[in-house]
Amino acid sequence: MSYIQQQDEELFAMIEAEKKRQAEGIELIPSENYTSGAVMEACGSILTNKYSEGYPGKRYYGGQENIDKIETLAIERAKKLFGAEHVNVQPYSGSPANSEIYFALLNFGDTIMGLKLDQGGHITHGLPIAFSGKAYNFIPYEVDQATGKIDMDKVRELALQHKPKMIVAGFTAYPRDIDWKRFKEIADEVGALTMADISHTAGLIAGGELESPVPYFDVVMTTTHKTLRGPRGAIIMCKEIHAKAIDRAVFPGMQGGPHEHTIAGKAIAFGEALKPEFKEYAKQIRKNAVHLAEKLKEKGFKLVSDGTDTHLILVDLTNKGVPGKIAQSKLDEVGITLNKNTVPFDPRSPMDPSGIRLGTPAVTTRGMKEAEMDRIADWIDRVISNIDNAEMHKQIKEEVKEMCLKFPVPGLKI
Repeated sequence: MSYIQQQDEELFAMIEAEKKRQAEGIELIPSENYTSGAVMEACGSILTNKYSEGYPGKRYYGGQENIDKIETLAIERAKKLFGAEHVNVQPYSGSPANSEIYFALLNFGDTIMGLKLDQGGHITHGLPIAFSGKAYNFIPYEVDQATGKIDMDKVRELALQHKPKMIVAGFTAYPRDIDWKRFKEIADEVGALTMADISHTAGLIAGGELESPVPYFDVVMTTTHKTLRGPRGAIIMCKEIHAKAIDRAVFPGMQGGPHEHTIAGKAIAFGEALKPEFKEYAKQIRKNAVHLAEKLKEKGFKLVSDGTDTHLILVDLTNKGVPGKIAQSKLDEVGITLNKNTVPFDPRSPMDPSGIRLGTPAVTTRGMKEAEMDRIADWIDRVISNIDNAEMHKQIKEEVKEMCLKFPVPGLKI
């Protein structure tokens, strides 16, 4: 970053501080990961200079001969990776992509079903104060209070009652696999379209660890970071019958010029995910998550749904007497980053919830395995069980740093 260092010392120092934080700390936020150095190079390349409104072969500006090849490469790799009939690689991120899907296939005010936010859904799945909740009539479905898992019989009951135009399946804080085929059967029964949001699990699906919704669903959206280890962005996959509507909704419906430097990063990430070693990575993510979940249970932590099928663990700290907000803050101080999170039927507020959410994509990228999960569980337990012991926290911070420096962050030089 020699140009930044020469031109803007103030910003350079901030970036260096963040580099140090990432290198010396444990990243457990399940929606975060580390890209390869190649992806970072693409995102910082001269491609950021080029406007390319439109699609390959149908642009509004000249000078697109190289851009068209790059975007087409990203499309073809994504189609191969997921077995999709049609892919649009231009969405800026997950929330815009979900809005574009609704805009393409529905009318404002139409009824949609989605997993409720405090049950593990996303703000774009119908939060009343968000665009999705204001523009459409969302009917939320919930998890079973006893098991913490989605009750598909109740989903069917709601679908029969409300006759939605679309059913959304996907999550941001739900630790279990999803029965895509059953969702499709319910949707077909009421004549609804199906949309899957696999932003969290796309890497596990691409790696063959979880079943894919692509063969069943009308449209599938994923972000390209998280378990996919690509740049911040999204793609929309759909059946060919919906291709024209999806493309028109993305451009010119809701976006202008695509970010071709990010699309180049997506192309690289898809190429990486097509390699055999990515399957081993996806397998280890799940191994690490299941192992970490079991170790936390052994230490008396209550897990929502009693475990995980994915990369994600949701912990209810009520029995520990420590709110999620305080847990997040104290763990951050020792170099363990995760996020406070509501748990299903949480009596506390979203800004001061009962739980924490953690996951294993980033630590697995660094090469950590079950032995490191043992240490992470132990550190979490020591911090939560001794929440005000500053001396212990100081010692843990050094232990965390020592371990982390043995597992370098890809593409990061300290």
